[in-house]
Amino acid sequence: GTPDHGRLMREKTDKMEENKATRKLRVCVATCNRADYSKLAPIMFGIKANPDEFELEVVVLGSHLIDDYGNTFRMIEQDDFDIGSKLHTIVRGEDEAAMVESVGLALVKLPDVLHRLRPDILVVHGDRFDALALATAAALMNIRILHLEGGEVSGTIDDSIRHAISKLAHYHACCTRTAEQHLIAMCEDHTRILLAGCPSYDKLLAAHHRDDYMDIIRNWLGDNVKEHDYIVALQHPVTTDIKNSIKIYELMLDALISFNKKTLILFPNIDAGSKEMVRVMRKKGVEQHPNFRAVKHVPFEQFIQLVCHAGAMIGNSSCGVREAGAFGTPVINLGSRQTGRETGENVLHVRDADTQNKIYHALELQFGKRYPCSKIYGDGNAVPRILKFLQTIDLDEPLQKTFCFPPVKEWDISQDIDHILETQSALAVDLGGTNLRVAIISMRGKIVKKYTQANPKTYETRMELILKMCTEAVIDAVHLNCRILGVGVSTGGRVNPQEGVILHSTKLIQEWSSIDIRTPISDALHLPVWVDNDGNCAALAEKKFGHGKGVENFVTIITGTGIGGGIIQHNELIHGSTFCAAELGHIMVSLDGPECMCGSRGCIEAYASGMALQKEAKRLHDEELLEVEGMVDLKKAESVSAIHLINAARLGNHKAEAVLRTAGMALGVGIINILHMVNPSLVILSGVLAAHYQAPVQQVIGQRALTSAQSIQVLTSDLEEPALLGAASMVLDYTTRRIY
Repeated sequence: GTPDHGRLMREKTDKMEENKATRKLRVCVATCNRADYSKLAPIMFGIKANPDEFELEVVVLGSHLIDDYGNTFRMIEQDDFDIGSKLHTIVRGEDEAAMVESVGLALVKLPDVLHRLRPDILVVHGDRFDALALATAAALMNIRILHLEGGEVSGTIDDSIRHAISKLAHYHACCTRTAEQHLIAMCEDHTRILLAGCPSYDKLLAAHHRDDYMDIIRNWLGDNVKEHDYIVALQHPVTTDIKNSIKIYELMLDALISFNKKTLILFPNIDAGSKEMVRVMRKKGVEQHPNFRAVKHVPFEQFIQLVCHAGAMIGNSSCGVREAGAFGTPVINLGSRQTGRETGENVLHVRDADTQNKIYHALELQFGKRYPCSKIYGDGNAVPRILKFLQTIDLDEPLQKTFCFPPVKEWDISQDIDHILETQSALAVDLGGTNLRVAIISMRGKIVKKYTQANPKTYETRMELILKMCTEAVIDAVHLNCRILGVGVSTGGRVNPQEGVILHSTKLIQEWSSIDIRTPISDALHLPVWVDNDGNCAALAEKKFGHGKGVENFVTIITGTGIGGGIIQHNELIHGSTFCAAELGHIMVSLDGPECMCGSRGCIEAYASGMALQKEAKRLHDEELLEVEGMVDLKKAESVSAIHLINAARLGNHKAEAVLRTAGMALGVGIINILHMVNPSLVILSGVLAAHYQAPVQQVIGQRALTSAQSIQVLTSDLEEPALLGAASMVLDYTTRRIY
C-alpha cells in the first residue's frame, strides 16, 4: 500500500498547485486624486495586461469626483478602466474639520464596497487623508494591503499619515533606498518590502522623448512660447501652517508677475487652505493676466511634457522634487512642504520664502538652467517588479503582521535624536583682516567645529588655504554627522553677491580685488556657494539667529578692526546699485577729521574702529601718557592695542577717556545719520568693541537725534561669531539638497 500513499500525496500537492494556478489574484486599486492616479495607473495597466494572473477592481473616491478639481475620474474612464465603485467621500469646506469629516465619511461608505468586492489585496498609494481611510477600513476587514511610496519623508502632516498607513499595510513597494531603510527602521518586516522605484517613472522615462511636445506646450501656453522659456507653477497649502503657506503663495505670484515669463499655474489640491489660495489668485488677477494660464487639471502625460521642457518649475508639489529630476528641469521648492524629501541637484530649496525678492532671486538663479537627470526615484522598471511581487504573495500565510523590533540599549534612550539624523549644516568661511576662519554650522546656528589660520598675504596662498581648510572641514563633517548643504563666504570689502565676486577689498586684505571666489570653491567641493561682505553677513546672522529675528527693519554695525554694517529693510538686505550700500564705516561725521584707510577724512572708521583706537593708544604710549597705576607694563610700542586704551580709561586715564569719548561721539553721530535716513526699529552693535560703545551711543542719540528717532533701541549682539553665522545663514536659507 505504500506506493499508493505516495501517489496520493503527489496528486494532492499537484491539485493544490493547480488550484493556485487557476485562481486569479483579485487586486483592488483605490485612487483618490490626480496625483495618486499618476502613480497607480501604470500598475493598473500592468494588471490589466495580465488577465490570466490578475482580476482588477477599481474604486474611485475623494477629489476625483469633484467638479472644482476637474472631475478627474474621467481620465480613468478615458484610460478604459471599468470603475467598480464611485464613492463621494469629500465633505466640502477645505479646512481641517472638513478633512477629518471626509475621512469619517469614507469610513462609513467603504465597508459595503470592500465587502462586495472581497479583494485579495488592496493597493493604496501615498500619504493623503483618503488613503488613511482606505487602509483603516481594509485592515479592520482583514484585507491585505500593499502600500506604495511608504517610508518617505516630506516634512508635513502627510508624514504622520504616510507612516500610519505603513503601519496598517501588510506589504510595501517603496521608491528609494532611503525609504526602504526607513520602513525597516519602523519595524516593518524586510521580506515584505519591495524596493521597486516609482511607478510613474516607468511612464516618465518612456515618455521623455516624444516628438509632439511643442504641440502640447503651445496648446496650453499659446503659439509664441519657446522651449525652456516658460514656468510651471504648482503650490499646495501646508495644512499645519495655513497662514504662512498663503503668504508664500502671494509672494510667489508677485515674484512670477514681475519675473515676466509665460507661466502655467495649476490650482492647488483640496487640502485645508486651498480656498484662500484661490482667493489670492483671483485678487491678483492671475486668470486674466496675459502671461498666465490658470488650469485645474492637465492630463499626466501632457503635464510631464510641460515639466520636461520648462525653463523652471516652482512651488511645493512633490512632482518638482521627484518627477522633474528625471528630466533635469530646474526646480524652486518653496517653504517646508518637501524639505525632507530626497532630491536631485536640480532642486533649490527656499525654506524661508518670506520675501518676494528671495523667490525672484531663486528664479534668476534657476530659470533656463539644465541639470543632469537623476534616477533617485526609479529606473523605469517599477511595474514589472510590483507585478512579480504581487504574484509571490501567499494568501495562505497568516494575515497578522509581525513587527521586527530592534534591540534597544538602555543608555541610548536619553541621547539626542540628532545622532540618528544627519544635522543639516553649512560651511562658513570668514576672511578678516587678520584671520581666515572656517566653521561647520548647524541649522540652529550651533558652531559644530571651527578652524582658524592667519590670513595669507597673497592671492595664491590665500585661495589655496581656503580650499585646503574647506576640504578638511567637509571630511570632518562626515564624522560629525553633519550634511554640508553649501558654502557661505563672508569677506571684507565690496562684494557682488549675485556673481560671487569680490569687487574691491579693504586695505587690510591684499590682492583681493576683482576676484571670483565662487567658482574655485564650487568646483573643488561640488557645492553651491554664496558670498557677501562681512557687514551684511553680520546683519543676516542677527536676522536668523540674533536680536533681528522677526524684526522687519534694523541696522547692524560691526565694530572690529574696521567698521562695517548691514541694513535690513522689509526683511531684505540692501545691497545698493553698485553693492556699496551699508558702508557704515565710511559715513563722514566731520568735514576734515583724521585720515581714513579709504583715502578720505572724517569717517566713523577713522575715529571709532579698533585700528583708530590702536593708533591713538600708540600715540599716547609714545608720549608716555598711556600707562597709569594698576596697568601691566608695556614694553614695545608694537604690542599696544585698543584694549590697553580701554583699560587705561577704565583706570582713570583722562587722555584715554577723551579719545574714547570722541570715538563714541563719532559713532553715535554716524548712527543718528542712519536713523534719520532709514529709520530702523532697532540698531544692533556687534563685534569686539560693541559692549564699550552701547552706552555712549545711546547717550548721543538721546542728546542729538530728532525726537521721533530717540526711542530707537540700541542693543549689543549676543552672537559670538556674527560673520560666520551670517555666511552660514545664506546657505541655510537657500539650499539645494543633494544626495551623494
